[in-house]
Amino acid sequence: MEFILQPLTLLTFFPLIGVLVILFMNAEQKNAIRWVALGTSLITIGISLWVFSMFDATNPNLQLEAKYSWINVARFNIYYYLAVDGLSILLVLMTTVLTAISILCTWTAIEDRVKDFMVFFLLLEVGMTGVFLAQDLFLFYIFWEFTLVPMYFIIGIWGGPRRVYAAIKFFLYTMAGSILMLLAILWLGIYGNTFSVPELIEKGNIPANIQIWLFLAFTIAFAIKVPMWPVHSWLPDAHVEAPTAGSVILAGVLLKMGTYGFIRFNIPLFPDATVQAAPWIALFATIGIIYGAWVSYAQADVKKLVAYSSVSHLGFVMIGLFALNPEGVAGSILQMINHGISTGALFLLIGMIYEQTHTREIKVYGGLWKITPIFGVFMLISALSSMGLPGLNGFVGEFTILLGAFGSKAIGNPWYAGISALGVIMAAVYILYMFQRMFMGPAGEVTHHHQLKDLNWREIITMIPLIIFMFWIGLYPKPFFDILAPAVEKLLSALPL
Repeated sequence: MEFILQPLTLLTFFPLIGVLVILFMNAEQKNAIRWVALGTSLITIGISLWVFSMFDATNPNLQLEAKYSWINVARFNIYYYLAVDGLSILLVLMTTVLTAISILCTWTAIEDRVKDFMVFFLLLEVGMTGVFLAQDLFLFYIFWEFTLVPMYFIIGIWGGPRRVYAAIKFFLYTMAGSILMLLAILWLGIYGNTFSVPELIEKGNIPANIQIWLFLAFTIAFAIKVPMWPVHSWLPDAHVEAPTAGSVILAGVLLKMGTYGFIRFNIPLFPDATVQAAPWIALFATIGIIYGAWVSYAQADVKKLVAYSSVSHLGFVMIGLFALNPEGVAGSILQMINHGISTGALFLLIGMIYEQTHTREIKVYGGLWKITPIFGVFMLISALSSMGLPGLNGFVGEFTILLGAFGSKAIGNPWYAGISALGVIMAAVYILYMFQRMFMGPAGEVTHHHQLKDLNWREIITMIPLIIFMFWIGLYPKPFFDILAPAVEKLLSALPL
């Protein structure tokens, strides 16, 4: 009973209760199934807030630990080990909130096999939460791989016309990187006689020449998940073919598993390799920022435009992380949250208009502002947030990242920050160009052939939490930085800089 009621265990596995209830329900009771899934996700938010209320933001160490001996094989003791700190608490909260929002947005969008969809979605929440809480490499790997299965089916069953191709591509790319990471995990376990991350960090005696190879193995897995240029090509297909809820959770949470992996494992486990690799990571991140923005501008499909923008936005996260200073790392973690909020909102809104028009071609829209003013206001705020307008959340993260990158000893060249700053300008170009074509000017082909309706109350309620966070973080980010600061300082203190 103590194990079950441990706060982090309850937080991670509570969605399974919803899964069990849904499995015993009649598949024809679609609304009842939706309510059970939504209720389960809302209770999970409540549990995450309970966990947050017990979290001490001034303490940089792991908190609320659940550590139990799990698998004894030869001399290895693999632990069921969950814990939270300032590096992960905000990501856990974002996961629970975006899961509930994603379920709410499916109310009319998913009509086929609703029971199966909700089961897979709640299982996905279990895996994502576990990734952010696991402190044993073996346990982390299980959660990491587990997330592949429900997302594969979410894309492959409820996605667009090319859904099977996109699902298989997503699965194979992630699996390929994961195999290399598994080999590195096994080496660490054998070398350190433990898979416990804190114990491996404390021992800290991995030779520098070995660190490079282990760093590369983890980096390939995490870079694919981010995704970084040039291993990003699975992302546009997965985003475009996924249902709206899948796109929201993919952009909001699953991509952050990659950037979180760099923070939780690469930097503390391989400090020497991290410092050596920082200029190279900055180079690839800078290319990704410019490339993602340039390709976004060329898109005719609005959903694909937002998908490619993620390559650019997460390039900022990567260059901030490997600035290896407090400004860059804290800004990057906050930008991970910001990207989940802003891009998640854009995917939600695109899905809402797609439900009515069944097209995402930018050229067939026009004049939407007069016809759907509430939709237009939400789209404008989300677009300005994504492009980093001062006063909204995107600006705070990008400004802090560029500040950290410009003065970074690890990167060593301020030109990376200067070139990356062009990505902010390019974001304004492709986002405003998209908005102008869809919402301003004369009515397009879509408005002549569809009696478009503005957002209903359910859709407005879905959007309001994200809009609140856009303004809160944009206008008063101090509480978020206060949560991050102690853990970030501890993370960077062990680096040989």
